Amino acid sequence: MTILPFTEAHWPEARAIYEAGIATGKATFTTEAPTWPDWDKSHLAHCRLVALDEGGRVLGWAALSAVSGRCVYGGVGEVSVYVAAAARGQGVGRQLLAALITESEQNGMWTLQAGIFPENAASLRLHEAHGFRVVGRRERIGQLRGRWQDTLLLERRSAVVGLDA
Repeated sequence: MTILPFTEAHWPEARAIYEAGIATGKATFTTEAPTWPDWDKSHLAHCRLVALDEGGRVLGWAALSAVSGRCVYGGVGEVSVYVAAAARGQGVGRQLLAALITESEQNGMWTLQAGIFPENAASLRLHEAHGFRVVGRRERIGQLRGRWQDTLLLERRSAVVGLDA
């Protein structure tokens, strides 16, 4: 497996993985994958990664979104990690999240956060294994297909960025 920067060329396969995640009803409030321009606009220009198999096929992807437009939150990013169903349980998510953390710190990010549905046990385990901690439960924070849904808010503070204040 190779981890590379996520580019527009990867979008068709990455979008299919995203759509499969959407279909589970356990991954996101999003109900339809966006176009590449919309996805591109909603994610940070750095910290976009794909995992490729030996044949160059996309196994998964990870990226960060800004949590706020306010400059004081410029080092805080919202994590997205999606792995193809056929590649789950093979360490793809683990390698992607580890690489995303490293790249985020290289880009001055001091906090990463994730909003995860409580029933998404695999995602919770993945994030907790990489130093994320649950900081709260957001009850009935949004509706998915007409049903109220809770999320758990997780965060990870960098051990190398943002220590000087």
